[in-house]
Amino acid sequence: MGRGPKIAVLGAGSWGTALALQLDRSGSHSILWDRDTENLEKVRATRLNQRYLPGIDIPESIIVEKDMLSAVKASDHVLVVTPSHAFAFIMKTIREVLQPGQGVAWACKGFEPGSGRLLHQVAMENLPATTPLAIVTGPSFAKEVAMNLPTALTVAGPDGDFTKIMAGALHGERFRAYTSNDMIGAELGGAVKNVMAVATGICDGMELGDNARAALITRGLAEMMRLGAAMNAKPETLMGLAGAGDLILTCTGDLSRNRQLGLKLGKGKTLEQALDEIGQVVEGVNSAAEVQRLAIVHKINMPISEQVNGIIHRGWNPAEGVARLMAREQKAEYGD
Repeated sequence: MGRGPKIAVLGAGSWGTALALQLDRSGSHSILWDRDTENLEKVRATRLNQRYLPGIDIPESIIVEKDMLSAVKASDHVLVVTPSHAFAFIMKTIREVLQPGQGVAWACKGFEPGSGRLLHQVAMENLPATTPLAIVTGPSFAKEVAMNLPTALTVAGPDGDFTKIMAGALHGERFRAYTSNDMIGAELGGAVKNVMAVATGICDGMELGDNARAALITRGLAEMMRLGAAMNAKPETLMGLAGAGDLILTCTGDLSRNRQLGLKLGKGKTLEQALDEIGQVVEGVNSAAEVQRLAIVHKINMPISEQVNGIIHRGWNPAEGVARLMAREQKAEYGD
């Protein structure tokens, strides 16, 4: 049996490296690029990414390419796995070398900083109009994917053929890849859950108990659903892997950087101290501001998101934020 398509994976952090491993494991070609050429050269020389996934062997069949445009030119399709703040730069850089039919997918979870736009809007603005687009998202920690532990996620996009190609390239014996045509819902779920994971981490850092954690996750899902309805996301998407599934994982799993940020804030660390200790990009920091922006634009009541945004960006005290949430007036659980 021949191998699957050639996929240029742009971003060799923990998630990009894990997806390159999964593509290779499932029978596709992986071409791995990263802007950190020093670390990339170490990966090439040692076949290990000790900085992000220590101890995980990277097979020789995964090509390590130091030039981004060369990686794109050599591929059938592109998978972008960078922080969301770098997404627009990547789109603008690769657009000149994309060939007709060459699709662009991404596994970034967040918004464009400063505008609150979903990433498919950024892609559509910067890429040729005929470029097939998709997002890869769902409950998936990079370390567990790299270790080939059972995982399921969603590939969502408007081009059914391209979503099937990307899902097929990833799908394997221990990795289920579902398809969806609801890109808005898939992107929204992956971004809003970051904010809720920070909230849950704060709750656990303050040792408020299992009851409080369950309440935050459930009411966080309600906020996600309200915003999704205003932005024309499908409710079944937000109740599926890309929404509820990712929310549950990120809020409860200690491999989550967003949860780790919340834990540290809940224990009294400053934002700067917490981010310095984590040492990697925490998407919930930017997402908190952008979710609050969208809530205001769409006139949606999102009290948990509001408190997280205040704690991160306005210096609010976490204990006072919890008190404000608990002091809200009694009302029906659903409806007005």
